[in-house]
Amino acid sequence: MSKQVKNMLVDDIKSRLQGVEELIVVNIGSLDAQRTTQLRKQLRQKNIHLQMVKNSLIRRATVSTQLAAAFAQTEGMLAIAWGGEDVVDLAKELTRISALKDFEGLQFRGGAIDGTAMSSEEVKLIAKWPNRSEQLSILSGQISSLGGVLVSQIIGRGATLASQIASRVEELEKQSPAVAFSAEAPAEAPAEAPAEAPAE
Repeated sequence: MSKQVKNMLVDDIKSRLQGVEELIVVNIGSLDAQRTTQLRKQLRQKNIHLQMVKNSLIRRATVSTQLAAAFAQTEGMLAIAWGGEDVVDLAKELTRISALKDFEGLQFRGGAIDGTAMSSEEVKLIAKWPNRSEQLSILSGQISSLGGVLVSQIIGRGATLASQIASRVEELEKQSPAVAFSAEAPAEAPAEAPAEAPAE
């Protein structure tokens, strides 16, 4: 392969991985062409990309990037997968597919997340994490639960206070009904003195 062709392939890989910060390295060497095509089709439905790459080319394409850690100890032909909602979603989907009878040849070889290399075992562990949608659902449930507790506390304390005020008012009315009456009845105007008869 000429240097010019290699440079073109490296540039193509760079453009495909533009903006990608997480990926998983897999081995699909035991899958035939038909099953590899089926695998790509299933992954595309989840917005996941799969590409076969040569180790030396992918190393050149990812040098000085967060993805470089994934290829520190790889060799030969590789397949890289990226996309989905996040790396957890990616790992979950690849794990699900690798358990299917038609794709038993799919094996994890590692990956990269936040500039850190992942082993094949770590990829399997990440597949058990909640993905972005699940995390948002959990967070939403926690917020709703806290909001419900706060509302019930406010309502409960308000009801208690209102009950205490009503009880106190009743006590005051029982203790001094005259005061309550005088406060409600308007005061009578003082009677005018009788006018004196004019002197004769």
